[in-house]
Amino acid sequence: MRTWNREYEYMSEFDVSDVGVAPEGEEAALPVVAVVGRPNVGKSSLVNRIIGRREAVVEDVPGVTRDRVAYDAEWQNHRFTLVDTGGWETSVSGLAAMVARQAEYAAQTADVILFVVDATVGITDADAAVTRVLRATKKPVVLAANKVDGGQQEADALGLWNLGVGQPFAISALHGRGTGDMLDAVVEAFPETPEGQGEGDDEDGPSRIALLGRPNVGKSSLLNRLAGEDRVVVDSVAGTTRDAVDELIELGGKTWKFIDTAGIRRRFRALQGADYYATMRTGTALERAEVAVVLMDVSEPLAEQDIRVVEQVVEAGRGLVLAFNKWDILDEERRVYLEKEIDRQLARVSWAPRVNISAATGRHMERLVPAIETSLAGFNQRISTGQLNNWLKELVAATPPPVRGGKQPKILFATQAGARPPHFILFTTGFLEDNYRRFIERRLREDFGFEGTPVHISMRIREKKGATPGRASKGSVRPDRKPRGGGRR
Repeated sequence: MRTWNREYEYMSEFDVSDVGVAPEGEEAALPVVAVVGRPNVGKSSLVNRIIGRREAVVEDVPGVTRDRVAYDAEWQNHRFTLVDTGGWETSVSGLAAMVARQAEYAAQTADVILFVVDATVGITDADAAVTRVLRATKKPVVLAANKVDGGQQEADALGLWNLGVGQPFAISALHGRGTGDMLDAVVEAFPETPEGQGEGDDEDGPSRIALLGRPNVGKSSLLNRLAGEDRVVVDSVAGTTRDAVDELIELGGKTWKFIDTAGIRRRFRALQGADYYATMRTGTALERAEVAVVLMDVSEPLAEQDIRVVEQVVEAGRGLVLAFNKWDILDEERRVYLEKEIDRQLARVSWAPRVNISAATGRHMERLVPAIETSLAGFNQRISTGQLNNWLKELVAATPPPVRGGKQPKILFATQAGARPPHFILFTTGFLEDNYRRFIERRLREDFGFEGTPVHISMRIREKKGATPGRASKGSVRPDRKPRGGGRR
């Protein structure tokens, strides 16, 4: 069992200065289409229309999308990566300027730029300024004249020829009108695919890691530190990240897919509008992940929200790493006190690797990847049935199950029904108390590892003679039920 103050002793060539975006692979090789435009012209609505589901946060308020967010998309058998960006304005400061830099970076790194303009408003100074920047990128530009729902708007769309970036495609992101012709133009602008590229793709792809935590604990700063660029908008205002953001990052010679999520808020049902959908998508990000890194800010007391986030990971059956941010600002007395509080309040997940880091300075960032690898290994671990039952026989002989109702239940045999997370079924003659099952889990971890992952232990109780066939005994698990698991099989 790993304890709180035990150091990780991994030899690794991992160097934070060498961290970068993953080299070309299956996902990196796909054409990239950046959707840009000034605030509130319908970019995220268009993204949702193209990918065919509600992923990008949409609300009739400027500035809802703050990060650049990538989605897998396909049109006429052409797969590509679609990047949604925040509203792009050229003469702004503060958070708006940071969002604008994200959009500009997306345009510079894209293969094709999908420039969205509100046809009902016409050309604004902001549109003209964005156009000048787009010309400088020398990238193909497809102009989408959005919000065209009738003849009058079609006439308005023709006026967008004056932007000088080519034909305006009259569309309605809300109703889907005209988007087919627009996407045909986008696909035609794709660069030619080198011969043989895309063959031999790994169906499984990189391991998926979700970055979770309550709002404003430093998740985006951590992702930016790992990626080596200002990938996600970072601001002191809680809730800056509203979209789940995926990033392929190479660390220690291996490619990982990191998912930065909107901060999980305590009063989920009280959320409205964009915050509501962003929190919904945090749950989706957790479902997609194999391991979750839960980040906590040690400059503040451990909160109920922090504990709830950890519980969500366990309930979802995902691998878990606990990361404590801003540890470097604590004095020794505070560190000792906090270690005791963490041991007490997070006793349920004492099996999870813990790392003390600073996303701002990069302190001890080299410990994060070994902790994730440990959790992922536990998440995938299996024990053969023979080995499991030999071990269980010795365990039960030394410590039998407690007597229940005047009878002592027997464990006939056990099997590991699955991994990701590990799931064990005990075939018994009677109900095993929760304390005894926790004892078995604890000894499983001590003897076999299973570090960094939940372990599910369920029972299948042998029916008494004369019992109704097929009726489940109390405490048993139906054959068709499985614990919640995740990731690839």
